[in-house]
Amino acid sequence: MKQLYEKVLTGRFVERPNRFVVHLAMDHLDGEVVPAHLPNPGRMWELLYPGVKFYVVHHPKAGAKTQYRVIGIERDGVPIMLDTNYSNDVAEYLIATKQIPGWEEWSVVRREYTVGNSRFDLFLTNDDGEAFLLEVKSCTLFSREGAMFPDAITERGRKHLLHLQALQSEGYHTGVLFLVQWERARWFLPDYHTDLEFAKTFAEVAGDLDWKAIALRWTEEFTMPTVIRECHYDANLLRREAEDRGDYLVVLQLPDAMDLEIGSKGVMHFEAGYYTYVGSAKANLTKRLERHKRKRKKLHWHLDYFRSHCEMIATVPIRSSADLECELAKAMKKLDTWEVPGFGSSDCDCNSHLFGTTYNPIHNEPFMLMVENFRMNRLDEEI
Repeated sequence: MKQLYEKVLTGRFVERPNRFVVHLAMDHLDGEVVPAHLPNPGRMWELLYPGVKFYVVHHPKAGAKTQYRVIGIERDGVPIMLDTNYSNDVAEYLIATKQIPGWEEWSVVRREYTVGNSRFDLFLTNDDGEAFLLEVKSCTLFSREGAMFPDAITERGRKHLLHLQALQSEGYHTGVLFLVQWERARWFLPDYHTDLEFAKTFAEVAGDLDWKAIALRWTEEFTMPTVIRECHYDANLLRREAEDRGDYLVVLQLPDAMDLEIGSKGVMHFEAGYYTYVGSAKANLTKRLERHKRKRKKLHWHLDYFRSHCEMIATVPIRSSADLECELAKAMKKLDTWEVPGFGSSDCDCNSHLFGTTYNPIHNEPFMLMVENFRMNRLDEEI
């Protein structure tokens, strides 16, 4: 088995000051905290919790701010590959060793092949001399049994899908390989919660492309992985769910305790802390969230009055054909939260749709697992 790294070290997650750097308490340095380069700029909210195990390599460079580079992370005792620098190497290895079902006839002949304005990861051919343009994507957004891509908006990725479809008219065989870095994944969908436009484009072109989503097993040594299975894709479910409506969470920070006038509710007291608002939109969910992000606007909902005094931390859309708003409120109430009575719940039986915490819930594992349940885990039985 091909060895990718000379020596793999481990550390524990402390914080992520920016997209490309994490601070880790290194095990071989008795917990000394060091910065490490993170070669995967994805959001990764669902993985980055205090104390989680990271896999790194010593990567010294003169004058560099970091002397270590992240290669992986652990979830539920399972090593997960994060080093996107090796995605093409992994794809080429799996193709060469005939591990991808249905692609046994193909061989890689070139890397980073350019056609028009697009550069594709791999150029393949077969004994008949056919040309196969392949884009490779690393998927690190998982649930118990599912996987989704992307975990952040990717307009470039959407354009690649359209270009791959168009190139078929020029005689190319085209496709995408999603490397699902989670051996327990059984199904795959584009992440319509995070990037609705990518998901809709994928739904349109999937039938024309030769694409695969394969679940990989990694070891702690991070030698080349093993293909566990090809993940199932439910096109009908995607068409039903990938619409701009559903429910959402808005996470805000109120820096100081204060009394605020909340429309017809009158003056209400709010403690300093983080607040999560549960809402819904039967249409135009994206515009609703954009409105909530703005401070200056006509005041209408309870949240509008509160928002003008808060800093926006995150918006979390949960697109669904089912009405999950009150279920979300009940789930929030079960977490380590306090509620603001009567806030945002005048049209239902809930006591509140605004919940407070002393911590940032985006970095809290129970909160993110709750989000995972509503976004992905509830689909397990249906898929």
